[in-house]
Amino acid sequence: MSSVAGLLLAAGAGRRFGGPKALAEFDGEPFVLRALRTLETAGCGPIRVVLGAAAEQVRDLLPDPAVAVLADGWEQGMGESLRAGLEVLSDLPENTDAALVHLVDLPWVGAEAVSRVAAKSGSGVVARAAYDGVPGHPVLLGRRWWAEIAESARGDRGARDWLAGRTDLRLVECGDLGSGRDVDRRDDLPGG
Repeated sequence: MSSVAGLLLAAGAGRRFGGPKALAEFDGEPFVLRALRTLETAGCGPIRVVLGAAAEQVRDLLPDPAVAVLADGWEQGMGESLRAGLEVLSDLPENTDAALVHLVDLPWVGAEAVSRVAAKSGSGVVARAAYDGVPGHPVLLGRRWWAEIAESARGDRGARDWLAGRTDLRLVECGDLGSGRDVDRRDDLPGG
């Protein structure tokens, strides 16, 4: 039976936000735990959480610190986090045929949206959530592409450039399940 690994990118310093978003709270729960719970509820597993800024503080919040992956070059942007995460996932058993990439700063993306995207799993799949037709996260990357994506991931663009050239990218509409909005600044949050 195949599985979909969860890859949570939570390494950023949150410069515009005023601190690492992984440590910020939404409804009394740290972003990192909310996103981890979302992946778990959606059935993703195994899950890896990529850390960078405030890595020790974030790791201390995790129910299982062993899921943490340190992205050495996290300061350079999301591309380094994605590369570090995909490299760790490549050591998983072959029955893990896709990685569901989720971002820590998406508190309005729930397990239903993650499940809907993850349901498209396959070793050659390239899919991502869309909200009212606008591409967003999470992104589902078939194992076949992990090395190629890791090689191309640069700076703060993650897999954006790699995805832009894909004719096989499947958009999975999730606008009926919530908002794909991210949190850039504290005032993006209720009461912020």
